[in-house]
Amino acid sequence: MSRRTERVPERVEIVDLTHDGRGVAKTQGKTFFVDGALPGETVDAVRVRRKRNYDEGRVISLVVSAADRVKPMCPHFGVCGGCSLQHLAGEAQLRAKQKTLQENLRRIGNNVEPIRFLEPISGPPTGYRRRARLGVRFVKGKGRVLAGFRERFSSFVADIESCPVLAGPADALVKPIAELIGALSLRQRVPQVEISVGDNRTALVFRVLDDPTDADLDEFRRFREQHDVDVYLQRGGLDTVEALDGLSTPLEYTLPGFELTFRFLPTDFIQVNADINRQMVSKAIELLSPGSDDNVLDLFCGLGNFTLPIARSGAVVVGIEGDETLVERARKNAAGNAVGGVEFHVANLFADCEDLEWANRKYDAVLLDPPRAGAREILPVIARSEARRVVYVSCNPGTLARDVGILVDQYGFQLEGAGVMDMFPHTAHIESIALLTRH
Repeated sequence: MSRRTERVPERVEIVDLTHDGRGVAKTQGKTFFVDGALPGETVDAVRVRRKRNYDEGRVISLVVSAADRVKPMCPHFGVCGGCSLQHLAGEAQLRAKQKTLQENLRRIGNNVEPIRFLEPISGPPTGYRRRARLGVRFVKGKGRVLAGFRERFSSFVADIESCPVLAGPADALVKPIAELIGALSLRQRVPQVEISVGDNRTALVFRVLDDPTDADLDEFRRFREQHDVDVYLQRGGLDTVEALDGLSTPLEYTLPGFELTFRFLPTDFIQVNADINRQMVSKAIELLSPGSDDNVLDLFCGLGNFTLPIARSGAVVVGIEGDETLVERARKNAAGNAVGGVEFHVANLFADCEDLEWANRKYDAVLLDPPRAGAREILPVIARSEARRVVYVSCNPGTLARDVGILVDQYGFQLEGAGVMDMFPHTAHIESIALLTRH
């Protein structure tokens, strides 16, 4: 049970950083999470919420600043919840993320340690986010619509006009999107907008809870023409997403190092950061070291982001994905890029797959890139595949550590290397990669 508390400032020393970017102090016999504080700082802070085992608060003033503190690049930082670490220098962000990965491997992975930590993978700190979901809300008191990320630790939509981490041209579309929705008859019935930026085109998916009027549709058309974007309307589930007037251009992203172009829909999962994705794919294949005679299993393959580059090495690659539409997209991407030696199957990788034909083959290497829940259910298939090398790409260091610990403790693998990739600069989100081997 939590309760609000009186806001009396107290001076505390910050000793650590949480997974969500808050400073950690130890005071009054409890852990005190302080929003806006960094390790090494002394701050005056107020407690805004007390809980049984910890308290939460925020900085009132800095007494001693950390050497790694920098001025946030965005005027909305601290209110907008899209970023949590803009006040921390980029190199320090990477160090904090690597520390979190290391702690997770020890604590959750049963003290597993990599033989070496891989060099962090980083890229441009701005203009990187090519996928985003913006909340939308008509605020009666302001007399207008707000569009943006949620406020930090709040369900309210942040009042922002632009966003420096969004890839262009989306970075400059936040205010125009809000103005468009404000001009609609159903301005209170548009809860969100999904942005998807391809290398060739930008698409916006507007979630509409009521059918737009003819006048509304004209507003959407004007917006589409003025900003040169594709507009989609979503009236229900993902199967209801339709391009306005049926007009759309297939979105694309490229992996130039492998001479590959991927086509995708604006609702498809793709890696958010194009620059990091290119580096990540190259690093994964370097670690996997597929040979021309190898058989490789690619689990959670999506639309073929790793499958097709692996196949460029001459290996035979089997891609498995639970989403049938992504599998169909993967097959089309393979055909469109004239990539042979690949096959794709639809399978629920969180269920028992041990009787499926592809799961009973022998493989030389395995690559997996699961969602946040990890890959515990499919680990027995990996173990009996006789694979000598496993590359695990993860968006959750906790489940990565758990699964790596199982592969090491139960199945005889060794953790050769692990490292972080800055897929989401200025946030506490940690993308990581690990190499496991066995002989």
